[in-house]
Amino acid sequence: MPRMDMIKTTEALAAFCARLSKHDYVTVDTEFLRETTYWPELCLIQMAGPEDEGVVDPLAKGIDLTPFFELMGNASVVKVFHAARQDIEIIVKLGDLVPHPLFDTQVAAMVCGFGESISYDQLVSRITGAHIDKSSRFTDWSRRPLTEKQLDYALADVTHLRDVYHELVARLNAEGRSLWVADEMAVLEARSTYEINPEDAWKRLKMRVKKPVELCVLQHVAAWREREAKSRNVPRGRVIKDDAIYEIAQQQPRDAEALSRLRTIPRGWERSQQGATLVEIVNEALETPKDKMPRLPRQKQTPEGAQASIELLRVLLKLTVEKENVAAKIIANSDDLEAIAVAGDDADVAALQGWRRELFGERALKLIRGELALRFANKRVEAVEL
Repeated sequence: MPRMDMIKTTEALAAFCARLSKHDYVTVDTEFLRETTYWPELCLIQMAGPEDEGVVDPLAKGIDLTPFFELMGNASVVKVFHAARQDIEIIVKLGDLVPHPLFDTQVAAMVCGFGESISYDQLVSRITGAHIDKSSRFTDWSRRPLTEKQLDYALADVTHLRDVYHELVARLNAEGRSLWVADEMAVLEARSTYEINPEDAWKRLKMRVKKPVELCVLQHVAAWREREAKSRNVPRGRVIKDDAIYEIAQQQPRDAEALSRLRTIPRGWERSQQGATLVEIVNEALETPKDKMPRLPRQKQTPEGAQASIELLRVLLKLTVEKENVAAKIIANSDDLEAIAVAGDDADVAALQGWRRELFGERALKLIRGELALRFANKRVEAVEL
C-alpha cells in the first residue's frame, strides 16, 4: 500500500495508534540524535502493523505523543524492535514506561543461529532477501523537511521487520525455544535496566587507581559529573573528560590553584563555578573517614590450573553452539566459564540456570568432574560420556 504522509498532529497519531492496537503486534523503531546531549533527542517514530504503516514526527508543533505511549503500554500488543535498548531508553525517559510485552529480533536471531548481535539490514537480507539502502543511516534526522529517500529508509526499518518477526517466531516455536527469548526479554522489560544511578557512574570508568582514597575521589567526581550532565542535558565529556577524572583522583587538588596545575584541565576552567564546585567535591571526598573509604575491587585471581579447565569449557561451549545452532553469547560468557571452572555447581551464573543448564551447564559440570571427556575423532572434536 502507498505510504501515508508523515503524521504531524495528535489527532492523526491517535487514529493511527487506534488502528495498530487492534492487532497482536506492532513493529517499532526510532531515529534520534545524541551527539550533543545527555538524553537522546527523539526525531522520528516509525511503526507498522500487519496492515498499516506510518512515520510520526515528534518534532511537529503541538503534537502530543500520549497515544503512542498508550500503545507502548498496551499489554495486548507485542512491541517488536530490533536492538531495542536505546529505543526503549527514549520511551522510558519521555513516556515514563517500559513497553510490554517486548520482542527483540536481534536477541531472537541469536537464539535462532544468526550469530551474535546481527545488524538489522543483514538479518533482513538473510531472511527476506531484501537489501536496504543504508546511505541515509547517518543523516540529520532533526532537520525538516525530510526527503522521500530519508522517509523510505526510516519506514523500511519497520516494514521488513514484520517478515523478520514472523519468521523468527515460527523458528522459535518449531524448535521449542520461545522461553529462551522470554528470559532475555525480562531483562529488557525491567525498569532498572534503564535507570542510571549517579553513585554508580564510576563503574563506567576503567580502574586506574591504586589506593582507597583515590577510588573515593573518583567515585565522588564521577557522580558529580553524571548529575551535571543529566541536569544540563549535555554529554558527560562536555562536563569533564574521563582523563581529567583519573588525574583528579590521583592528584586530589584541594584548591583552584592545584586544580589549574593539572594538564587535563583547560586553562582558566579552575576559576569557573564548575571548577569551584569540583574542588568542593574533592575536599568532601578527602574528608571521608578512613573506615568509610571504599575498598578497592579485588583483582580476580584465577586459581592455579583453572585456566586449562576454562579452555576445555570454552571448547565444550563451542561444540554446543555448533550442535544447537545458537550464539554462544546467549548461553555463557567468559566470566561464567571461569566461575564454573572454579566453583562448580556453586557458581551463581545464568549458564547453570533453566534451559541454559539443560543445554550446556550440566555437561560443563560433568566435564570438570571428569564424567565427560573431549576427544579428537574423524578430524573433529567431540564430547564423550565416561
